[in-house]
Amino acid sequence: MSWREKNDDSVFSDEAINARLTEELPAWRFEKGWIRRTYKTSGWKSTLMVVNTVGHLAEAGFHHPDLVVSYAFVTVKLMNHAAKGITEKDFALAKKIESVVMWQPGLESGALTGTPDDPRFKYIKYD
Repeated sequence: MSWREKNDDSVFSDEAINARLTEELPAWRFEKGWIRRTYKTSGWKSTLMVVNTVGHLAEAGFHHPDLVVSYAFVTVKLMNHAAKGITEKDFALAKKIESVVMWQPGLESGALTGTPDDPRFKYIKYD
């Protein structure tokens, strides 16, 4: 069965997890049973914005990560506790978090230009 045929509660093998991360979420890694990503921020205010964003997305999706929070970074760790492994829910939430947290409106056309290139307005350290 391919990963596209699995339902939300099917646990992926380590090989399938690593293949999907390479293909779909290259900044994420599989470690000690979790898929995880560390977002570097410019300081405490930015860290709190990332935490609140992740919290909103997790609550809306009703799938909750573990977070490691420090002054200038947030680590998001995902695993389906009920299934005791990585499932489609983990990949879906990771993709949503990645798309929102790493969004750079200045790279798109439109009215939103993104934060100025000025240290006073630093927010997140983009990849």
